[in-house]
Amino acid sequence: MKLAVFDFDSTLMDGETIDFLAKPLGLEAKVAKITEEAMAGRLDFFESLIQRVSLLKGLEYSKAVEICKDLPLMPGAYETVSELKKMGYKVICFSGGFRIGTSPAKEKLGLDADFSNILHEKDGVLTGLVGGDMMFGFSKGDMIQRVQSMLGVSVENTLVVGDGANDVSMFKYASKKVAFCAKDVLKKEANIIVDKKDLTQILKSI
Repeated sequence: MKLAVFDFDSTLMDGETIDFLAKPLGLEAKVAKITEEAMAGRLDFFESLIQRVSLLKGLEYSKAVEICKDLPLMPGAYETVSELKKMGYKVICFSGGFRIGTSPAKEKLGLDADFSNILHEKDGVLTGLVGGDMMFGFSKGDMIQRVQSMLGVSVENTLVVGDGANDVSMFKYASKKVAFCAKDVLKKEANIIVDKKDLTQILKSI
C-alpha cells in the first residue's frame, strides 16, 4: 500500500480557509499577515493559530460553514487525487485549518480521510477558540507516523505535499517530498519542487 498526504490550505485548496472566514469581519488583511509569518516559519504555528482564531470570535457558525462549503480547490486537484488512487495510493489530507473546510473537500475529491482542527462554537457563534490534532508545528509529523503504523505503509511508499513551515515535520517521514508553490523554509526540505499552480505537475515526478 502507498500513502499520499496533502496539506489543505494553499495546496489542495487555492487560498487560506481562515482568510476567507475573516473576510466578513473585515479582518482578512490582519489575519493574512499572521498566516504569512507562520507559513514562512517566522512565527510559532500554535501561537499564530490561537491568535488568528481569536479574531473570528462572533462570526455566525452557519455563515462559517457556508463559506467553507465553496472554498476554491487548487487547479488539478481532482485529476491528481484520481490518478494517485489509480496508482494504489491512499490519499489523505492534513490541515492546521478546520474540519468545516476539509470535510466538504474530502467528499468532493474522494479523499480517504481528513485530519484537521475544530472551531469551537456556542449558541450558534464562534467563540474564538479552537481544538484538535493539528494545532502544533510538529502535529503533521506526529500524525503521519500514526497513520503509517496503522496502515502498514513504509517511508519509501509515502508521498507528502505541502507549502509552508507547518508541513516540515511530515517531510522526514516520506521518500517523495513535494514543495508546492512553497515557502523557502519548506523548499529546503523537499526533493520535488513545483512552482506552477497546477497539482498535476506532481504526477510527472512520481
